[in-house]
Amino acid sequence: MQFELQLLGTNAAFPTLARFSTAQVLTVGNRSYMIDCGEGAIIRLQQYKVSMRKVSQIFISHLHGDHCFGLAGILSSLALGGRTAPMQIFSPPGLKEMIIAQLNVIDAYEPFPMQFIVVDPTEHQLIFQDETVEVFTLPLVHRVPCTGYLFRERQRRLKMQKEKIQIYQLDLPQILAAKKGEDLLLPDGRLIPNTELTREQIPPRAYAFCSDTAFLPQLASWVQDVDLLYHESTFLNADAQKATDTGHSTAGQAATIAAAANVKKLVLGHFSARYPDLGVFLEEAQAVFPNTVMGEDGMKIPV
Repeated sequence: MQFELQLLGTNAAFPTLARFSTAQVLTVGNRSYMIDCGEGAIIRLQQYKVSMRKVSQIFISHLHGDHCFGLAGILSSLALGGRTAPMQIFSPPGLKEMIIAQLNVIDAYEPFPMQFIVVDPTEHQLIFQDETVEVFTLPLVHRVPCTGYLFRERQRRLKMQKEKIQIYQLDLPQILAAKKGEDLLLPDGRLIPNTELTREQIPPRAYAFCSDTAFLPQLASWVQDVDLLYHESTFLNADAQKATDTGHSTAGQAATIAAAANVKKLVLGHFSARYPDLGVFLEEAQAVFPNTVMGEDGMKIPV
């Protein structure tokens, strides 16, 4: 089953022609989830041919403009495009008032239900689940209330070895029981281990999105062993004090979290426009955590 992250924007604060503000789409199976929605996100969606038809949930980390100023435009465009499916929008407090004010002042047409769900940015807790994923908040330390999001793939039902259905003459209730992970006791008294009846299951995958935050060692315990970690890296270690003062992290600090959490891959993003050469971010991070990649607008990262 597909599990893929698409980066729409990777810059901090000021969008540029090469890098737009933070926005992402995570696709798991036949469902997609939007994460943050900075300025220009709608342009990137069209440019990279990312459809919003499969998106029913949007997760906003905080109310700084480079993470949410693109949302009103996308919602308005979806309405003009005839969308009727509901949209759930998760965020710290205040987003509903901001978006509704923008839509009301332009008398925007709203043909689909919008449900704004306020999350507590101080708690690490389950806030959403469907048949595909579970989503947890990750408390972050920034200048305004801010939360990251952890997406964990739900364990799928086991798949049968079809030949074993014939060998043991299994009926439907027995097949369903095996798919749930149960061993089977046959009428003749034989106990058949589930591992003999089903195919080896792929472990559920996980993606953690750590938006704007000062260096927070506690994050490592919440994102332990995830397959993919996106962690902001606004500054370099040489400007660590500036990072602390503004509620941001350095590339080296992001890598430190990745190493402590034993993640499989780290993606850097949210780069300050003050640095003309972003290659130094990758060098700084890889010195601590080798399996680091530089986030680029348009990049697709399969998990």
